Amino acid sequence: MSLLAPIPKRLLAAGLALMCGALMTAAPALAEGRIRISEQHGVTYLLLNIAQEQKLIEKYARREGVDAKVEWIKLSGGPAVNDALLSGSIDIASAGLGPLLTMWDRTAGKQNVKGVASLGNFPYYLISNNPKVKTLADLTDKDRIAVPAVTVSVQSRILQMAVAKQWGEKEYGRFDRLTQTLPHPDAAAAVIAGGTEISGHFGNSPYQEQELAQNPNAHIILSSYDVQGGPSSSTLLYATEKFRNDNPKTYRAFTAALVEAAQFASANPEEAADIYLRVSKSGVDRKLLLNIIKNPQVQFKTAPQNTYGMAQFLHRIGVLKNLPPNWRAYFFDDPAISQGG
Repeated sequence: MSLLAPIPKRLLAAGLALMCGALMTAAPALAEGRIRISEQHGVTYLLLNIAQEQKLIEKYARREGVDAKVEWIKLSGGPAVNDALLSGSIDIASAGLGPLLTMWDRTAGKQNVKGVASLGNFPYYLISNNPKVKTLADLTDKDRIAVPAVTVSVQSRILQMAVAKQWGEKEYGRFDRLTQTLPHPDAAAAVIAGGTEISGHFGNSPYQEQELAQNPNAHIILSSYDVQGGPSSSTLLYATEKFRNDNPKTYRAFTAALVEAAQFASANPEEAADIYLRVSKSGVDRKLLLNIIKNPQVQFKTAPQNTYGMAQFLHRIGVLKNLPPNWRAYFFDDPAISQGG
C-alpha cells in the first residue's frame, strides 16, 4: 500500500494554476524597441546617417508606443554583414544586392531573410589608374581591382555580369582572380596614391569621385548602370522574418524613418551633405559631396529598382539554387517598397 495519500483533484488543479501564474510572472514577453542596424562606408548609406542624426526611428517608434533603443554597427563587406545577421548580432543588414540574394536563397524555409528597403539608386564605377586600361578587354594579370568582398560583393557580381555579356556566361569569373578584398577607404587611398599593386577599384561614392578628382590617371572603365540597364538599387537593407514578425511596431518605425530620410535627402541636399560629414566623420570635400548628392543619376528612394536582372543572372550561373519568380519574392511586402521593381 502506498504511504502517500492521493492529492485531491481540486488541490492539484489549484497548484497547477499557481505554478503557471508564477512562470508567466517570471518570464514576461519580450518588449519591442531594440534594433541594431549595420552600416558600411559611403554616401550610399546617407539615409541611415539622416535617420541616425535626426532620431527618426525613435520618433516613429514613439508613435507606435515603443521606446526604441537604436544601435548603429559599422561593418565592411557583405560576408561580415551576413555573418552578423545570422548570428543575431544585428537585426537590420545593409549590403549589396548580391549578398541579399544569396541570403534569401540559402535561408529559404529557415530564417527566411528578405529585403526591407532600398537605400537608393547610385551608379558604381570601376576605376583604373592604369593609362593602358580603357576597357575590360585591356585588363591583364598585372592589374589588381579592389572590391568590398571578392566574388560575392555587389561590385564583384556586376563585374561578373559585364564579363558574361562580353565573353559569354561560361566566362563570368574571368577577372575574379584580379580582384582583392579591401574596404573602400583603403582602396581609394591606394588608387589615389598610385604605385601600389592596387591599380583599380570597383567602389561607391564618395570614394570613386575622390579618385577621379585626386589622381589625373584615374578614369572610369565601367559603370554599373551600363551593366544593369539603367538606374539600379545595388545596396539594400534586409532582415530575418523572425525579427519582422516579433517586432512589428519597431519594424514599421524603421521603414517609416527611411521614407522620411529619403524625402529629406531629395529636398535638402545641402543639409543632407552636412549630416553625412558629421555622422560619418568623413574628410570628403563638401563641394564634391554636394555634386554627388545632386547628381541626376542618384535617386533617394526606398522602393528597389531594377534588381531582378541580377537575380536571374546569379541563378543561371549556379549561385542561386532557387530562381525567384519576381523581385517581390525576395522582399517583404510593405508599403514603403510597393512601387519597387
